[in-house]
Amino acid sequence: MSEYDYLIVGGGEAANAAAHGIRELDSSGSIGIISADTDAPYDRTALTKALWLDPEVNEQTISENTASDTGATILLDTPVRAIHRATHEVTISGGESVGYQKLLLATGSAPTQLAGASDERIIAMRSLANYRKVRELVTDDPTAVVVGGGFIGTEIAAALAANGVAVTLIFPQQVLGSTVFPGKLADRFHQLYLDHGVTLVPGRLAKGALVGADQRPGVLLDDGSEYFAGVVVAGLSAKPVLDLASEAGLEVNRGVVVDAHLKTSDPDIWAAGDIAEYPDVILGRTRIEHVDHAQNSGATAGRSMAGSDETYDHTPYFWSDAFELGWEAIGRLDARLDTEVVELGEGRDVVYYLDEQSRPVGVLLLGVWDSVDKARKVLADAPTDREKLRSRIV
Repeated sequence: MSEYDYLIVGGGEAANAAAHGIRELDSSGSIGIISADTDAPYDRTALTKALWLDPEVNEQTISENTASDTGATILLDTPVRAIHRATHEVTISGGESVGYQKLLLATGSAPTQLAGASDERIIAMRSLANYRKVRELVTDDPTAVVVGGGFIGTEIAAALAANGVAVTLIFPQQVLGSTVFPGKLADRFHQLYLDHGVTLVPGRLAKGALVGADQRPGVLLDDGSEYFAGVVVAGLSAKPVLDLASEAGLEVNRGVVVDAHLKTSDPDIWAAGDIAEYPDVILGRTRIEHVDHAQNSGATAGRSMAGSDETYDHTPYFWSDAFELGWEAIGRLDARLDTEVVELGEGRDVVYYLDEQSRPVGVLLLGVWDSVDKARKVLADAPTDREKLRSRIV
């Protein structure tokens, strides 16, 4: 049986950051990474952005070089089936056991696939292998149907359209982005896609996947309409992979419950990234699915495993890009909340999302750069005077 001083389950950004975090304090302890992915850790944000938009970005440049930089042993395409806490072992596919002294769970999230999808041309976007397949398919047939109006759906739709692909984007809202952006900004976001030639199908839900009479993949909508293309991309929600933790008897709520050191209810097991439900110093107990959190929580967890007593005190931010529009944000972005919009001119806007007591709980920086720290300070201070709030980020 193989055994490691530090064993990491998961092969994403949190795993890579954890390996580096361990090495900051322990130069010789053995590190094992067991990943269900077919590729070693890479920059996952590039899958719907830079790999399509920046000619200098390729599979080599997005690699995290985890093994060479940290000396970690990486097992790819290897799902973990169970954690045995009493014996400090995990069981991997094939039935083999791998031992650990300290264990990090960084299993990330799994994408939601369209019902009935069995054709390889119907892709739930999440991995580098998915990117390769989409790239191959749109090279042969530059048409795509994208289902979902969230981060993944809007990003891949914009990236494909920027590469000359005829894109149809299907989403349940009447206005694209209206779950996040307040009225006028959602209208602007919606129009941006129309201006770039994307066919929008608002107010519709996907019932399931299809293969047409001409053998092209497609999707059936709730009104009975059907759309076909060279590739169908499901840019739907993702769910945190919690089954390992839950079946091992760890405390699980919306995510794997951890303390300020990212330690679970087992003193030898940590959790980081998408699955960790942690006590954020500004936002309170929360779970976040963005890369800034994966990188920073992974690094903290790695150092904690290696003996540091530091706490995770970073409040993560997130970002997205669509055509010429880019934005950064922190906290809760929900268009159902009361909002205060500050127009700074030249398409630059700051949006404050307010709770019932008029305290800011989220900040959107649309075309406003280098202001994330200011946004964190706003959320930490939680001012309720709207006039004072409007002048905080200019």
